Amino acid sequence: MLAPRPSTILFDIGRVLVRLDVSAAMAGLAAGSTMDAREVWAAIESHPRWRDWQEGRLSAHEWHRQFGQRFGTGLDFEAFRVAWNRALLPEPILPDALLQQLARGFRLAVVSNTDPFHVAHLEANFPFMSHFPLRIYSCGVGACKPSPLIYKEALRACRTQAQEALFIDDLAENVAAAERLGMAGIIFESASQLERELTSRGLF
Repeated sequence: MLAPRPSTILFDIGRVLVRLDVSAAMAGLAAGSTMDAREVWAAIESHPRWRDWQEGRLSAHEWHRQFGQRFGTGLDFEAFRVAWNRALLPEPILPDALLQQLARGFRLAVVSNTDPFHVAHLEANFPFMSHFPLRIYSCGVGACKPSPLIYKEALRACRTQAQEALFIDDLAENVAAAERLGMAGIIFESASQLERELTSRGLF
């Protein structure tokens, strides 16, 4: 039995739509600290307020203050913001022609674990975001993938049922979480792999 044709396609952002270089951001953030870039990133991920930052319970100014206290850096707010956004590389992963074609036939949305700095940078600097009228961010809904809450919020925002949605992410655990709710899923590996997968499903 063929799977139903989706009406909505949900995309992750990092390493699916946008290339990431966390080390570039960490190098800037480590300025003035006794830690190197790798140590800074490890410390950020283990920071007790990291999840609060990702899920919108901490303002950008408060995150900057917390960071300065934790790592002893002298970066002012603007320098901190600029360094943080260096993780997002400017060259998109997917060709715009692919997104244009999909946008003609499907409702497109992004579902991303991200923070207010990156949201503002993405929406101001990446023209392909115009193909995604629906944008579900962890910092906006108070939950990160793979929590069911963010997927349910995405389905609500898209006004679609799980069985009518296709979810694309580079992390298998995030795809598995979507599939447990009844969505179809694709684990993203590359632009060419995604095109082949969409073509095999009759979607591209």
